[in-house]
Amino acid sequence: MSTFRKKPVEIEAQQYTDAKSGSEIIQRILDADGSASLHCVDPDEQDHGGHTIRIRTLEGDMHASLGDWVIRGVQGEFYPCKPDIFAETYEPVER
Repeated sequence: MSTFRKKPVEIEAQQYTDAKSGSEIIQRILDADGSASLHCVDPDEQDHGGHTIRIRTLEGDMHASLGDWVIRGVQGEFYPCKPDIFAETYEPVER
């Protein structure tokens, strides 16, 4: 097996931290002609992580939970990423 390094690519991302950020993420995806919606996992936990954002991705529907990052990839696609993976893979771009 050969060894590869990920190419340095700039992406846009927003962390899903609360209802406001969830609404912003969903609207951003819809504005880009994507498909996303709020999905209620547990109605009794509405204020404590009972919702996820369902995102139609290139691989099918995926769910972003509170704390996850939602990334816009190089082809304009959106997908969720767990916070620990995001921290290991990405760093802020200074402009």
